[in-house]
Amino acid sequence: MQNSKHKPKSLLNITRVAFVTALSALSISAQAGLFSDTKKVTILHTNDHHGHFWQNKHGEQGMAARATLIKQIKAEVEADGSSVLLLSGGDINTGTPESDMQNAEPDFIGMNMLGYDAMAVGNHEFDNPLDVLMWQKELANFPFLAANIYKNGKRLFKPYTVFERSGLKIAVIGLTTEDTANIGNPEFIKGIEFRDPKKEVQIAINELKASIKPDITIAVTHMGHYQNGAYGSNAPGDVTLARSLKAGSLDMIVGGHSQKPVCMTAENVLDQDYKPSTECKPDQQNGIYIMQAHEWGKYVGRADFEVSDGELELINYTLIPVNLKQKATLLGKTKRIYIQDEIKQDPSVLAALEPFQKKGQAALDVVIANTNGDLIGERKIVRSQQTNLGRLIAAAHMDRVNADFSVMNSGGVRASIEKGPITYRDVLTVQPFANTVGVVEMTGAEVLEYLSVVANIKAGSGGYAQFANVSMTVTNGTVKNVRIGGKPLNKKKIYRFTVPSYNAAGGNSYPDITGHKSYFDSGYVDADALKHYLSKLKNIDVSKFNPKGEIKTQ
Repeated sequence: MQNSKHKPKSLLNITRVAFVTALSALSISAQAGLFSDTKKVTILHTNDHHGHFWQNKHGEQGMAARATLIKQIKAEVEADGSSVLLLSGGDINTGTPESDMQNAEPDFIGMNMLGYDAMAVGNHEFDNPLDVLMWQKELANFPFLAANIYKNGKRLFKPYTVFERSGLKIAVIGLTTEDTANIGNPEFIKGIEFRDPKKEVQIAINELKASIKPDITIAVTHMGHYQNGAYGSNAPGDVTLARSLKAGSLDMIVGGHSQKPVCMTAENVLDQDYKPSTECKPDQQNGIYIMQAHEWGKYVGRADFEVSDGELELINYTLIPVNLKQKATLLGKTKRIYIQDEIKQDPSVLAALEPFQKKGQAALDVVIANTNGDLIGERKIVRSQQTNLGRLIAAAHMDRVNADFSVMNSGGVRASIEKGPITYRDVLTVQPFANTVGVVEMTGAEVLEYLSVVANIKAGSGGYAQFANVSMTVTNGTVKNVRIGGKPLNKKKIYRFTVPSYNAAGGNSYPDITGHKSYFDSGYVDADALKHYLSKLKNIDVSKFNPKGEIKTQ
């Protein structure tokens, strides 16, 4: 057998040529990207679910259809050698009767089935007693994240968690709006601190850099997106958070709370009238992407990223509508048609959630009244101006306890009621928080002092007040020309008025009047008071509740 150390010269030359050729081929392939170290990851996100585990009456949304969409995306992404992380911006609680009556159990079961990886703790997670929230936390197969919520000097939830996806270490930090201290039910948040997210996120980032050294760092937040950082009377939101950080310390913010699609038309200019299925460009502040997918599971946000040589690049971003429809006129008839192809409902998720949906249907669907026009409770309207529904609710509370006038926070009005039959389900959708009607008796002088606070709460916030049987003029913050029941305010007279128990205890930065010698809790739940009033009237004439300039701001 010939020794390989003594190969003929010609054979050695052939070997050298082959080796050089192979090296050249490898070089060309590397330049072409065949051996590139580029890694891909897709972030899916939703926020402000608010109990919408079931599709609405038009066949839109619903967790069963969302499950099908997420499965399709995961299959597509994994076939491309990538992977998925599914995040929620919080506020799973409060919004539909079926969910509220069952402490959001179907919603968390659905999230488990859909494969959520983590969620931010939202302010509405505190709409229930703390033991209910802790029960929900145990029910979920994913972590509740909040780096800035403390009790007895310790974090109440995990501040962050780390995932391995596509060979990347991805850190996810949770943050909750400081406004929870003002808008949360005082009874349920007693002793809980909501610390400055800007400071707490930096602490978390430093901890992660020292121990984990993540490739990607995400903040999943429930703080709100406010155009160009203009948050008004709200607590600072995602834009302010991003601007407070050192460039490169955070890669993206997956947000919630302000309940709108974050799609930009230009730098610091939000698309205020985003249309489903159209292009969506996320905000970018200080090199940090900011994303939010409206509310109620109307969309699934999809962000496709590539990481190459340590650099993160957003390749594609889209908001995918979940069976959203638009009105169209066909052959002279108006119908609702799908904006995109229908997404079929996942059978297993549908079967798991259906029993929850069926519970209590008989009671919820009983017609209690009829209205000859729309009663307006849409968030962006009711929090900025007097509306017929806000005034109707205030009148219902006033009627239930025979008060002289009524004050109602617009944040407690969660939906509109369409023209036609009104069911108990509609009532519970409009008023889902189960606050009770608080009652107090004050002198006219005290009333003027009280109104000088609540009438000056800025429009746009949940504290913006709706009124019944009272009129006034607010000029440069000064309240004057107050009339109650059409008569000028008498500073010496005693007036009886109502305010939701939540606000009576100081919620929404209202004066805490629970210590007033005359204050008492009527025990009437707000939704039941509204139901009682609607049942009493039977036929609602919206013109009687439409605002007629009773509250003038100059």
